[in-house]
Amino acid sequence: MLSGQLSSCCYNGLGASCRVQPIFYIRVKNIRRCNAIANKDDEPRVNSDIKAAEVLLIDEQNVKRGVVSTKEALALAEAAELDLVEVAPQATPPVCRIMDYGKYRFQQQKRDKDARKKQKNQAIKEIKMRPKIDQHDYDFKVRAIKAFLLAGHRVKVSIFFRGREMAFLDRGREVLGKVVAAVSDYGKVEMEPRMEGSYMRIMIVPAAQSESARKPVKQQDDSVSAAKAKPAKPAAGAAQGHAPESID
Repeated sequence: MLSGQLSSCCYNGLGASCRVQPIFYIRVKNIRRCNAIANKDDEPRVNSDIKAAEVLLIDEQNVKRGVVSTKEALALAEAAELDLVEVAPQATPPVCRIMDYGKYRFQQQKRDKDARKKQKNQAIKEIKMRPKIDQHDYDFKVRAIKAFLLAGHRVKVSIFFRGREMAFLDRGREVLGKVVAAVSDYGKVEMEPRMEGSYMRIMIVPAAQSESARKPVKQQDDSVSAAKAKPAKPAAGAAQGHAPESID
């Protein structure tokens, strides 16, 4: 498109000669920038990367437009200054949605990052006891188990039998039963007592994890749920200290 002229004059000894040079401006359409992002194998096809001739289109208002040509879908996306994203390539025809793919990808990455932050780095701690453990040692190790469970760790409690103590396995079961009763507000038994060589072991998981695994059904009656008091959370002061991986 010709939009102007440029005049240039050249002077020599005999006079001046002028020539006119035309100037052309090229108008570039607003091309979306997400094709380079979507070139990875784990990313959906976007805009011109979509190869199908026809697509099932869902517009930016989440309204199903039906089956349209890919060229028409791209025109609608360009008119809305958004992207055409292939969300279900395995369908026939493929399902495409008009959206701001850059914004969608940013929000998805933010959600994944928040989920990783909330996910605790869980470890398995081990507490070792003897069948004839004294009361002071028992109290100390029970406090350590509670601290581990409050920190979100799974705890393996082991009873070590030496020599002739293998003939008195019931004493080990009694100790483990006392431990389970003492930490019942903090965790639940995941693995029942079983022998592993000279050790009798159980696995205790935090109460929050055991409740989420059960997925209890919430009551629908609002009056009943409003009348219930919120359960008091156990004090987290014991979880702030750094406890060793294994306590003998």
